[in-house]
Amino acid sequence: MNLMMKKQGAASLRVAVIAAAALTLVLAGCGDKKGGDKASQTAAKVNKEEITVHQINFVLQRQQGLKPEQAEAASRQVLERLIEQELAVQKAQDLKLDRDPRVVQQIEAAKREILARAYVERTGEAVAKPTAEEIAAYYSAKPALFKERRLYSLQEIAIEAKPDQLETLRSKLQAAKNMGEFVEFLKANEFRFTGNQAVRAAEQLPLASLDRIAAMKDGDSVISQGPNGLQVLFLVGSRSQPVGEDQARPAIEQFLTNQRKSELVQKDMKALREAAKIEYVGKFAEGAPGAAPAAEATPAASVAAPAPAPAPAASGLDASAISKGMGLKK
Repeated sequence: MNLMMKKQGAASLRVAVIAAAALTLVLAGCGDKKGGDKASQTAAKVNKEEITVHQINFVLQRQQGLKPEQAEAASRQVLERLIEQELAVQKAQDLKLDRDPRVVQQIEAAKREILARAYVERTGEAVAKPTAEEIAAYYSAKPALFKERRLYSLQEIAIEAKPDQLETLRSKLQAAKNMGEFVEFLKANEFRFTGNQAVRAAEQLPLASLDRIAAMKDGDSVISQGPNGLQVLFLVGSRSQPVGEDQARPAIEQFLTNQRKSELVQKDMKALREAAKIEYVGKFAEGAPGAAPAAEATPAASVAAPAPAPAPAASGLDASAISKGMGLKK
């Protein structure tokens, strides 16, 4: 019985002990070893464990932009990483880390995360691709992203201030000739503030804020009130860089597809919550959602759902590679 428990613990550790640090490699490291007896499928042996060609290919398939002529060198690099991972797993087993409560908890958390994402991916497979007409309609509906796309040079300042100081700050900002003059006022009056400056393309800005920023002229500023003071956004300058529909089409298709997947998963999750018996216990029963709509009941309902899609990459870049913008208020 102890031997069986040890084997089960070792198998669980091999499934997810590295997941928190490198999920891709964990998945590769957990490859099916049923074909390990065939020499052609074995890439290396690490003590009594085998690393297979399938595991290497699994990792290579997830390396975007890999050229055919780079595959051989890349496969050898992946193999070395898998060997080191296997050595780490074996040593962890020797140290009985697979029985450490913290490790067991991490393994279970990684397992749940993998299964939840698998559910999301499977559910999203039912989404139909957007039609050419839908892509064209989106292109026309978002001129700030495409036909009237601009590159923005932005300065952002977050100011700590009390409620009775806000009106003074607004007046000083309106009267200032430029952002530098306003910053000098902040320093002279010992306001605490932080700032940053960056050049951002339209698709790199929060989609909900884009229309507001696109309406600004060079030298304009906008103010948002926050819990600790004011946030000022100043448009230093901008230049036009429009994008045609043909160039934007792949990114729009990806954006609309991701959006539909997210909506489908949320709809399915709502149905699952309604069909399930969910009981809040102990202190969590206090203020429990009760009859509140599932969408408002708890943020946990969206744990398995995809993250909100960023704006389509008008420049033709993959939408998932776009930065999250400057943290502007929506």
